[in-house]
Amino acid sequence: MQTTFAPERLEADPQLASSEKILRTCVHCGFCTATCPTYVLLGDELDSPRGRIYLIKDMLEQDRPATTEVVRHVDRCLSCLSCMTTCPSGVHYMHLVDHARAHIEKTYRRPPLDRLMRATLAFVLPHPGRFRLALTAARLARPFAGLLAKLPGGPRIAAMLALAPAALPAASANDGARTFKAAGERKARVALLQGCAQKVLEPSINDATIRLLTRFGVEVVHAAGEGCCGSLVHHMGREEESLAGARRNVDAWTRVIEDGGLDAIVVTTSGCGTTIKDYGFMLRDDPAYAAKAARVSALAKDVSEVLATLPLKPARPTGQTVAYHAACSIQHGQQIREEPKAALKAVGFQVKEPAEGHLCCGSAGTYNILQPEIATRLRDRKVANIERVGGEVVAAGNIGCLTQIRSGTALPAVHTVELVDWATGGPLPAALEGHGFEGMADAAE
Repeated sequence: MQTTFAPERLEADPQLASSEKILRTCVHCGFCTATCPTYVLLGDELDSPRGRIYLIKDMLEQDRPATTEVVRHVDRCLSCLSCMTTCPSGVHYMHLVDHARAHIEKTYRRPPLDRLMRATLAFVLPHPGRFRLALTAARLARPFAGLLAKLPGGPRIAAMLALAPAALPAASANDGARTFKAAGERKARVALLQGCAQKVLEPSINDATIRLLTRFGVEVVHAAGEGCCGSLVHHMGREEESLAGARRNVDAWTRVIEDGGLDAIVVTTSGCGTTIKDYGFMLRDDPAYAAKAARVSALAKDVSEVLATLPLKPARPTGQTVAYHAACSIQHGQQIREEPKAALKAVGFQVKEPAEGHLCCGSAGTYNILQPEIATRLRDRKVANIERVGGEVVAAGNIGCLTQIRSGTALPAVHTVELVDWATGGPLPAALEGHGFEGMADAAE
């Protein structure tokens, strides 16, 4: 793609120079349209990666504020990154759309209700204490969801209430900065991201990870000072907030690296993993953090990548059929495809993959709140494909996907690591109680 950016602008703005290189990589082939969820649903060229690239190019090249049209079509993008898997030219769409979102945030004044919703999500979700309070309030408001849906901005509120769990688990006893010793000889030492939303919605995921890794000789560290990875606000274009979160985590993990070393930084929420692996790029122009961020990104691993290094074998009878949902952030964002399935197979599960596995389930961070109609259509399509494979349980590696899929099916859905932990001697995941797995648990005792 030809560009006409003024050379002095590119010299003065490294981010613009990076985006200009991405734009020149695009050859207009249109392969991306076939695997873009919004184009598949809506059939609008401007709701495809190629169409959005044209809009972003025009906006950045002309150095003008975002228009309502640009905002509408960029907002509809899930950042699922299926286009990056498909693209034969290697267009780094993720960095381009991230730049566009930041430009929109700086130059476009959204309608008041939209601003309020986005500000509320950014204020609440990255902070576990605030999120827990908000979910408590959501349970009280849920009976009024139908009435609220009829108000201006109501569909978003109704979507948010629908996603809130009926009950919240207690905070994990493993919370806080501490070290979990390996069982037997220590073979590796890793930091585990504690995160934000997941530790409130489902602390059992990281609890299972700690049990599983320590069982196989891996020491696990919760770093002091670590918090939200910044992904949630990053994808809303709130650049300074996301970079502040990245710097805080880089500092926290650097202290651990310098005090005993790390073999990996393990992430159990794949959306967070995609962002942490990008810290090196995000902070590349910060002389105080560039090298440290690059080191952190190099150490970041999805938990399935760590499981691939362990001698997994079942400690109880398994054999159940698992419908494996590949989160977009795993398969497209991190290009991880075989490791989660291999871990499940190693402990005896029969793994089936649904049709259209490359298409997003509609969760995409805050997307299922901000774009509820499209998100619901994608969820229903995803659930229909999952149910057709005939699995007894759905496995996925991202809390957002699990929450989204559960809202559309009666099938139990659990994190991949919880299934592997159970199969190798851990407790039965709560989501599987009452689904016929108890007998298998009893048989091992």
